Amino acid sequence: MSWRITGGQVLREGRLVPGELHLSGDTIAEGGAGRGFDATGLCVMPGLVDIHGDAHERAIQPRPGVAFPTDFALRDAAAQCLASGITTACLGVTLSWEPGLRSVETFRATLDALAKPPPGTDLLVHLRFEADNLDAEPDALAAISAGRVHVLGFNDHTPGIVKKLSNPKELGKYAGRAGVGEAEFEALALRAKSRRGEVPESRARMAAACRAAGLPMLSHDDATLDQRAKFRALGAHICEFPMAEAVAEDARAHAEPVVMGAPNVVRGGSHLGWASAAPLAERGLVTVLASDYHWPALLAAPFRMAARGVMTLAQAWALVSENPARALGLNDRGRIAPGLRGDLALVTPDGSLAAVFLGGEPAWIAPSAAARFG
Repeated sequence: MSWRITGGQVLREGRLVPGELHLSGDTIAEGGAGRGFDATGLCVMPGLVDIHGDAHERAIQPRPGVAFPTDFALRDAAAQCLASGITTACLGVTLSWEPGLRSVETFRATLDALAKPPPGTDLLVHLRFEADNLDAEPDALAAISAGRVHVLGFNDHTPGIVKKLSNPKELGKYAGRAGVGEAEFEALALRAKSRRGEVPESRARMAAACRAAGLPMLSHDDATLDQRAKFRALGAHICEFPMAEAVAEDARAHAEPVVMGAPNVVRGGSHLGWASAAPLAERGLVTVLASDYHWPALLAAPFRMAARGVMTLAQAWALVSENPARALGLNDRGRIAPGLRGDLALVTPDGSLAAVFLGGEPAWIAPSAAARFG
């Protein structure tokens, strides 16, 4: 079907300008007739592209010890993403040495569920591979080779977890997520740490597989310039959640995308006490925002940025659409231009979502917007 969206402010080439937008089939068209949608009073924006979001974990395991089938959970996740204006979501699937939610079994079940993806948001796999999970490396390499992974993140949470084992509250939290007793979890963590010397060679193999497959790679939680340089040498040219401003500066000096969390912007700072993302974005040190653990924050963040008065809404929207798409090599989306995917988020000036078009067709409509269809 073809669509003619009229009356709105359309984000084109970095500016919101009045105009019509035409959709034909699944792409944006130069012009033409079609069924009408009245976008008067709305901003017509490219759909949100989420480079990293792991809120789907709560759909799989809403409480410790309570799990739902993965295919059922991902249908819920796709619907939630769509209702947040996210048209492309890279699910942050953590493959850890932990049992339960982040286990190799859950990883396999997620890939199997995505073999027949649920309707709605385009769900991709951001494999967050834990450095010490050497036993699962064959699974990861096979998934990369088979084209079932779309971006690789080098995670390294084991040292931080081991440091917290003496804290009963933290140990209980980790054991509950893994679905095992505290003593068993502690033993697993210490076993993972004991193979630390094998990590560099494992990372090299993973990176080589991604380079061969043409997959983007990112480092995670870089604390030092040396860490960033080592991941850069592997080909991980996206810097995610740098833990020091100097690391972000170094990444940008090398023209690398820098990712921080949209919840950080919406809440006014990191929940872990790290750097505040908004001022770093205003300085050009943060170029991509991710939903991280809260999908609705990705839609809210550009409006919070614009309200600060340094960036326009159009400039802030690039952080959640064009820039992540470019970082991921998804050159068919993230912008409004003829021939690109017809993925759109139509929003009110105060940030409320009115409608989402996915692949050129309406996919989500707010009740208040139903009368806009002609």
